[in-house]
Amino acid sequence: MVFFAGSFALSYFLTYAVRRLALHLQINDVPDAERKIHDRVLPKLGGLSLFFTFTLGALILALTGGADELSLLKLAGIVVGGAIIVLGGVLDDKYDLPAWLQICFPTAAALLVVICGTHISYITNPLGGPIVLDQYKVLGYPVFGSLFVFLWIMGLTYTTKFLDGMDGLVSGISGIAAVAIFALSLAPEVNQTSTALLALVFAGAAFGFLPHNFYPAKIFLGEGGSTYTGFMIASLAVISGGKIATALLVLGIPILDAAWVIVKRLWFRSSPFVGDKRHLHFRLLDIGLSQRQSVVILYLFAAAFGGIAVFLQSYGKLIALLALSGLMVAIILVVALLYRRKNPR
Repeated sequence: MVFFAGSFALSYFLTYAVRRLALHLQINDVPDAERKIHDRVLPKLGGLSLFFTFTLGALILALTGGADELSLLKLAGIVVGGAIIVLGGVLDDKYDLPAWLQICFPTAAALLVVICGTHISYITNPLGGPIVLDQYKVLGYPVFGSLFVFLWIMGLTYTTKFLDGMDGLVSGISGIAAVAIFALSLAPEVNQTSTALLALVFAGAAFGFLPHNFYPAKIFLGEGGSTYTGFMIASLAVISGGKIATALLVLGIPILDAAWVIVKRLWFRSSPFVGDKRHLHFRLLDIGLSQRQSVVILYLFAAAFGGIAVFLQSYGKLIALLALSGLMVAIILVVALLYRRKNPR
């Protein structure tokens, strides 16, 4: 737990300096759009705290032998990829980049992780037998295994980006996801100490930032932070064997919510990259819940399904994923009914 305590403390105190830097550079979030529910100007750049904390923790692990189970190339791919994500986010927070340019940074980061050797050889089939992904190779890289990792990282990167609409929501759920990956990595059938320690460092970074970010927030993650958290969870889930089902269960409701909102945006012929208030967390506010209540409810769902993922085998995780999908549909229906009752017109 030394790594968790150390990263928690570093992230917590580093956030004070990051907040001052954001204010000095005037990189602030102004409540000038309908989607923004805060009522005052707040600094961004909070993702810098998570990035620097994790990078320092990963460096210490590499120097002390705590990351020996992983190749340094894979670890470098995650660290440098994270730097690319955060750099793009900082530029977007400052200069409000167009959507086509914003996506270049996550794309480059995901490609770098794949180029540095992270791929999936197979996916466990809960109905029996593995689904092999490395039977075809180009320049030594498995085509389907590499493509899967690329799409996986991009998907989770944009899931947390879309989720970042309430104080403390992304940082808290990301911390919960990292704890679940830590616990699963230490399970006897997995036994990946290096991945567990890296996940613990990232969990400490996320939870160390959370006191500054929980309602009422004093600083936001910003574009770099909201995308960096998803990038890190996705990378930790695949860097040393697949923990994809675990990440899916922890982030299941945000993933399904993001998919549903994207479909609705496309249906109404609006850009899938332009934010709006169709997300579940905003609907919870609409039916009368407070920000804290809404965030805590989503924390509980993430923690519950993350705990389930740690103890279940592949078939059990499939059942849990199906149950999660049913729960999401039920939540949408209940929230929609309550919303219509409160707003009959």
